Amino acid sequence: RESDHRAWTPVSYTVTRQNATVQGLTEGKAYFFRIAAENIIGMGPFTETTKEIVIRDPITVPDRPEDLEVKAVTKNSVTLTWNPPKYDGGSEITMYVLESRLIGKEKFHKVTKEKMLDRKYTVEGLKEGDTYEYRVSACNIVGQGKPSFCTKPITCKDEIAPPTLDLDFRDKLIVRVGEAFSLTGRYSGKPAPKITWLKDDIVVKENDRTKIKTTPTTLCLGVLKSVREDSGKYCVTVENSTGSRKGFCQVNVVDRPSPPVGPVIFDEVHKDHMVVSWKPPLDDGGSEITNYIIEKKDAHRDLWMPVTSATVKTTCKIPKLLEGREYQIRIYAENLYGISDPLISDEMKAKDRFRVPDAPEQPIIKDVTKDSAVVVWNKPYDGGKPITNYIIEKKETMATRWVRVTKDPIFPGTQFKVPDLLEGCQYEFRVSAENEIGVGDPSPPSKPIFARDPIAKPSPPVNPEAVDKTKNSVDLSWQPPRHDGNGKIIGYLIEYQKVGDEDWKKANLTADSCPETKYKVTGLTEGLTYKFRVKAVNAAGESEPAHVPDPVEVKDRLEPPELILDANMAREQHVKAGDTLRLSAVIKGVPFPKVSWKKEDREVSPKADIEVTGVGSKLEIRNTVHEDGGIYSLTVENPAGSKTVSVKVVVLDKPGPPRNLQVSDVRSDSCYLTWMEPEDDGGSVITNYVVERKDVASAQWVAISSSSKKRSHMAKYLMEGIQYLFRVAAENQFGRGPYVETLKPIKAIDPLHPPGPPKNLHHVDVDKTEVSLVWNRPDRDGGAEITGYLVEYQEDGADEWTKFQTVPMLDCVVTGL
Repeated sequence: RESDHRAWTPVSYTVTRQNATVQGLTEGKAYFFRIAAENIIGMGPFTETTKEIVIRDPITVPDRPEDLEVKAVTKNSVTLTWNPPKYDGGSEITMYVLESRLIGKEKFHKVTKEKMLDRKYTVEGLKEGDTYEYRVSACNIVGQGKPSFCTKPITCKDEIAPPTLDLDFRDKLIVRVGEAFSLTGRYSGKPAPKITWLKDDIVVKENDRTKIKTTPTTLCLGVLKSVREDSGKYCVTVENSTGSRKGFCQVNVVDRPSPPVGPVIFDEVHKDHMVVSWKPPLDDGGSEITNYIIEKKDAHRDLWMPVTSATVKTTCKIPKLLEGREYQIRIYAENLYGISDPLISDEMKAKDRFRVPDAPEQPIIKDVTKDSAVVVWNKPYDGGKPITNYIIEKKETMATRWVRVTKDPIFPGTQFKVPDLLEGCQYEFRVSAENEIGVGDPSPPSKPIFARDPIAKPSPPVNPEAVDKTKNSVDLSWQPPRHDGNGKIIGYLIEYQKVGDEDWKKANLTADSCPETKYKVTGLTEGLTYKFRVKAVNAAGESEPAHVPDPVEVKDRLEPPELILDANMAREQHVKAGDTLRLSAVIKGVPFPKVSWKKEDREVSPKADIEVTGVGSKLEIRNTVHEDGGIYSLTVENPAGSKTVSVKVVVLDKPGPPRNLQVSDVRSDSCYLTWMEPEDDGGSVITNYVVERKDVASAQWVAISSSSKKRSHMAKYLMEGIQYLFRVAAENQFGRGPYVETLKPIKAIDPLHPPGPPKNLHHVDVDKTEVSLVWNRPDRDGGAEITGYLVEYQEDGADEWTKFQTVPMLDCVVTGL
């Protein structure tokens, strides 16, 4: 029953178990329930619930709290925070329970006070150095839920934080002299850091102009009425037990520069100009010197005249001076922040004191090679100022322009090796001297020289010998000299001496007439004995002579002929028709043999070109034809003997015509052709035959076979009654030969046979001197129309038949019997 009603409502009458589910209740209402047992006798008394029951969903303990975090740690306290559980169990959280466990102990102990609902708690009264871990649970009306996950072990000690530094100034700071500047920033750290200021690695101390101010979170260094000495690299250090941070600032206190450093030096003094120099200021004011301002003043006047304000060099030319007047120079330095006090020179009179050096004397050239030469000269008068450099120039003799040989200074030596000359070119050289005033005039040009290596006479030729002789000449041969003296060998001089004479005679007058290492000495007398010697010659002169070891007697030397065959004189030489046939051989023998060429033991064709030289012979036939083939022989003969060689020459050409073309077995649509191979196959195997036919009424030949290798062919597909001509040609790898043709046309008809005998011959009338005969046609006409019948008669008992006449019809009257 509902708690505010008196009436009971039955739920079930048939429950046999000790439990029951009551349905249909209203959420939020309060009910009482009662239950009675029943047996067959009846129902017993009810038992009622002691208190009302409110209908709602079941309530559980809350989930575990989340995100338990340690926020702060000191040596005797720990501050923790957490978030509520995701689910409160169906009932609001009534309090949180925070527990801790000393590392090394097993149990957790409650550390929070009763009814704590805050989610932040500071555990105090801890012992420094102890280590704890913590967990927290949530409670609702049902009870205490699961604890959160434990924190990491936390040791009680003062919290530390490394220093931080946040600066308000940049790496560089420029301040004008007299202005104030300050360097500020913020910092943090646990324990509280120590602040130190340094300038150029020296601790900054406070004074009247320098102030240092530090708070727990800010720092500041201030400088009043800055001076140039305040420039430098400032450093602030923030440091505690955990580390340090540094900040830097390059402070540049700028001002106008100090005056240039004197004295003013007069480097050059002339009648109309001077060149002065000075040293930069000791202090550039903290900013680069942008320029110098130079002014001049006549010593007897008060007016300063500007010279230039645009120079950045510490030297300047003072122009437009009057000769003999005395002048003063003053110089200011300028930077971005102003102009310095001036530097004033002593008085100086404008007059010439120095000049450029004189021209050196004509230089001498020595040690010339193909690409270099050494130039030597004497030192000229220096013009009053020391010579600082020599300038050497070169030019080719035919050129007009002088070119410096090097941009590098040449000093103090008075000779120089000029490189990079072109071999064979002719050069001149000249030298100029230079001092502070300038470059003097050049020397006179040197004598011209050719760029080439120095030449010495060559060494003698090597191993001269007599290699051949005749009745009036001797052939000499030698090797070049071992050393050519760095000069090209122009040639050789050959000399000879008759044994017993003292004078040597020249075989050649000039060396260039014998550039080779061999020479034939002619005009000698048969039977005499001679000595020979050879000299090598270059541009420097003649070498020492080299002698042929033994005297040579001049007479003919007999050597039997010798043939050294070239490759084209092998046993068989093939040449394609139309090409050129070349046969050649090297011939030796003393005296030189007589040469003769033969073909098949007859004279060679007039079209053959035959050439005989002192070392060999050559036969050449252009545009060869098949008839040029055959056995060629070369015979060489001298008094010491003879020698002959032969070579078979095959001129490869198209084959000749086939032979004996015959036509047989003629039919109305075919015939059979036969022939024999050509007498001449052109020097190459016949590969096939070409067979063609032609209707006598047509001009066109038609191929009927082009690949037959046999010497016969069946000509098919003829038209009956048409007359045909046939022709055959042979082919090899060099082409198709001429055709052979049938002599007369062949008519395409079947072959004819004699007709059969007439049938049924009998007489129909008889007279005393004549008989009338009749007969029938024969069974076969032999393939052609019967043109007539031959009638013969025989006297009984005789051997011979007598011809009577030929009649066209099937009857005949035989008379004259």
